[in-house]
Amino acid sequence: METAQDHAKKRKRKHKSSEGKSAKSQQQQQIEAETPTKKQKVDQHDDDDEEVEAEDSATENGVETEKDVPALPSADTMALPTQEAVSNKFSDLSLSEPTVKAIAGMGFTTMTEIQQRGIPPSLAGRDILGAAKTGSGKTLAFLIPAVEILRSLKFKPRNGTGALIITPTRELALQIFGVARELMEHHSQTYGVVIGGANRRAEAEKLNKGVNVLIGTPGRLLDHLRSTEGFVFKNLKTLVIDEADRILEVGFEDELRQIISILPKDDRQTMLFSATQTTKVEDLARISLKPGPLYINVDHKKEHSTVDGVEQGFIICEAHKRFLLLFSFLKKNAKKKIIVFFSSCNSVKYYSELLNYIDLPVLSLHGKLKQQKRTNTFFEFCNSAQGTLICTDVAARGLDIPAVDYIVQLDPPDDPRDYIHRVGRTARGKGKVGRSLMFLQPSEVGFINHLREARVPVVEFEFPTKHIINIQSQLEKLISQNYYLNQSAKEGYRSYLHAYASHSLRSVFDVNKLDLVKVAKSYGFTTPPRVDIALGASMSRDKKVQGRRTYGSQPKGASFKRKHDDN
Repeated sequence: METAQDHAKKRKRKHKSSEGKSAKSQQQQQIEAETPTKKQKVDQHDDDDEEVEAEDSATENGVETEKDVPALPSADTMALPTQEAVSNKFSDLSLSEPTVKAIAGMGFTTMTEIQQRGIPPSLAGRDILGAAKTGSGKTLAFLIPAVEILRSLKFKPRNGTGALIITPTRELALQIFGVARELMEHHSQTYGVVIGGANRRAEAEKLNKGVNVLIGTPGRLLDHLRSTEGFVFKNLKTLVIDEADRILEVGFEDELRQIISILPKDDRQTMLFSATQTTKVEDLARISLKPGPLYINVDHKKEHSTVDGVEQGFIICEAHKRFLLLFSFLKKNAKKKIIVFFSSCNSVKYYSELLNYIDLPVLSLHGKLKQQKRTNTFFEFCNSAQGTLICTDVAARGLDIPAVDYIVQLDPPDDPRDYIHRVGRTARGKGKVGRSLMFLQPSEVGFINHLREARVPVVEFEFPTKHIINIQSQLEKLISQNYYLNQSAKEGYRSYLHAYASHSLRSVFDVNKLDLVKVAKSYGFTTPPRVDIALGASMSRDKKVQGRRTYGSQPKGASFKRKHDDN
């Protein structure tokens, strides 16, 4: 690894970084990859809309509110040294006393590779284009330089926003906000977050007072840039675009381009981070970065694409046994910390309601929850030593959830890239270990070839039949008698079919190969329920039926002999 050279001569201070661990120190991890090499058994017996306000620092009561906002000196006038990496110790960076104290309090003494290679040139004002997976420690890699620059410039609340971090999801924004709160504990600069679903008026009030370090999601941020009077951003010194590929994937390309066009370009440092380098990311880099940015790729030497320390496997399971196997697995690993991924919000909603009803407590996280509920659930699970979180891919990208033992993918990911991000929730950091288990139906085994092409080696796991707890008859009785669960199960079943039909790898996940009778059993039905589904291109193979099809009875058509179409 490259390291950082002591340059205390130019900063006039020397600092020490103390050893120690903090319960809050889960924000800095590094993702690499390792794979098991032989068929193994799954270890079943291991013991082992409310208001979210932007917060100010401890000096909030002394916030200045002058409307005549003073201009600040150029970053070019700052004594920010260029460093050659010779050490991976934070103590060898010439950081300010408040930052050194905060880092020590967070329990960090050594840097990850992205921090080693990114922090020194960022302190010197270089634009950065970083290729780093989630969990690589990049949050501190961009926050430390941003905070140090604002401190050097003696930023005050009345100077407005000097560092802006844009992120794709609310949860990731809140997580970065949490790291900023710890890092800036001893600084006088203010910090805050603006996200969709939070109280906009409260956010605007904070922005009027002055938020020096601002974290936000694209939609809400653009809204404030356009509409919030008193939001000062003319003194912006640092722009960070985190998870740029994800921001573009979820449809915020137009908003992001508008934000960049509104923000001042002169005297601005930009850091753009992306796990993948797509054409759209390259276009975004061209319009946001200065010519000749420093490109940092910390993953180019990795043999595999997934995290180091993760034992990755799949299990072949018929559709009607999926829930029984999941139930058995969760029962026998009740003291573990587990994340289970589903493909749709309604499936998460149904299975979380079902499991909680039958006294197997779980938390759920999906896009239909109100923001405050999502926030509370996220932090509750983060702070738990054990338990199960059932979620959609909203939790799969960028979030740092400590000490996850198992990642279970009950529904298949859309492509190998989504698989990598899901698995990235476990074994985050050096020396950490975790396990990943993916359920595949016999017709879906071809997905393994796609994973291996993406440098994601997996092995087949076995789950002995004798260990499966057969509660199918009780499940079917419950669903037939409980109206609320019955309706929830129907919505979950319908959404599963929708998600499956829209899968990007249709050569593997073929909707015509699903046996809907077996799929229905996994939702507690004896026969497929009648659900009305809009047909897409992949669903209109039966030319006699146009527009919509009702599932539940045996359809008439060559493609629907027990194995039905699905969407």
